[in-house]
Amino acid sequence: MKEKELRRSLAVFPIGTVMKLTDLSARQIRYYEDQGLLTPDRSSGNRRLYSLKDMDVLLDIKDLLDEGLNMAAIKKEYASRKNKAEQKTQPLTDADVRRILHDELRNQGGFANPTQFGSFRM
Repeated sequence: MKEKELRRSLAVFPIGTVMKLTDLSARQIRYYEDQGLLTPDRSSGNRRLYSLKDMDVLLDIKDLLDEGLNMAAIKKEYASRKNKAEQKTQPLTDADVRRILHDELRNQGGFANPTQFGSFRM
């Protein structure tokens, strides 16, 4: 992880500071946490601590609500984003590698039309 990302994910802000920076109430912030949209870290005294990434999420939720989305639509949007991020990090299967290699070889060899040489198949 890059240092910038590491710093953005460092949970150091108490809820009072987050309330001032996001213009959200403590109740709203806790509600979004209850909905599973963010998960703040906890201090040794069990107090919520938020990162800059958490504040980005809260501001994004606020913007989506201002655009007219309801909580169900926002949760669906975040689930979709999470799925896309997971798909990007999944390793390629052997079948995926073979397919990509096959396509690359066919494209680089000028064999874009598979019927160009009759029954030649991979």
